[in-house]
Amino acid sequence: MQSSPISRIVLDGREFFVKRDDLIDPYLAGNKYRKLYTLLKTPSTQLNTIISYGGTQSNAMLAIAKMCKDKGWEFIYYTKEVSTTQKKQKDGNYHNALSLGMRHKEIPNELYKDFIASLRVNVAEKSFIIDQGGAIDEAYDGLKVLAQEIIDADLGVKALATPSGTGTTALFLALNMPKYKVYTTPCIGDVEYLKKQMSSLATIPDNLVILKPKRKYHFAKPYKEFFEIYKKTLDAGVEFDLLYAPSMWLSLLEQTDEDILYIHSGGVSGNTSMLKRYAQKLPRWH
Repeated sequence: MQSSPISRIVLDGREFFVKRDDLIDPYLAGNKYRKLYTLLKTPSTQLNTIISYGGTQSNAMLAIAKMCKDKGWEFIYYTKEVSTTQKKQKDGNYHNALSLGMRHKEIPNELYKDFIASLRVNVAEKSFIIDQGGAIDEAYDGLKVLAQEIIDADLGVKALATPSGTGTTALFLALNMPKYKVYTTPCIGDVEYLKKQMSSLATIPDNLVILKPKRKYHFAKPYKEFFEIYKKTLDAGVEFDLLYAPSMWLSLLEQTDEDILYIHSGGVSGNTSMLKRYAQKLPRWH
């Protein structure tokens, strides 16, 4: 498994370390690379189909599409109904995943929840289902490797940070690093939703600290403060994604004061489409 380098950036006079998992691969990078560790090591002949579901801006969707193309596996991805506008886009995660061979299947919105609940009924022998965002038990091994890389780096830092969708990365890191504090913040739903998602995988350890954002943010919606922190980190030398990272960085700057190693979650491939949405909002903000 490929290790990743560590950078340093300065924000508001504070120095942060950044674990550069975004540099591992243009598509199969960040925490998705770690979550898919077990499948990446699985012989190509052992499976022939990967099934997953979620949103069309998903970084996990793109990472799975890249893995399946490399492995020669079929990738079937289920979503709710998608707008005609998005289907016509020639960039972004959805377009790139389709280019990699993903088979996209739309489910009527009113039937989606029940359909996803039935996915595991009569699953073919060589098929494997990856829950939304890569929230699978198999992710544990990949995050154990990441934990060891951080320990071996011996930075003298005892606090880590990574944003959460399902919370899989933060949870498994905290379980593998009991002597470290692991900060996270919910980027989809609220704190209680995040706790519920993590608790479905394992008992939440005491060293996992969930920072509640100062205001409620709707996932994938443009916010002025998100764009400003994105620009600030970009000017500091590292590009982060516009979906998860802004909320995490704002929470860290507002609610912490110790030395922290930020785990870069990747996902910057989705910035192309997000920046177009921000461009439409910018004139109204000035």
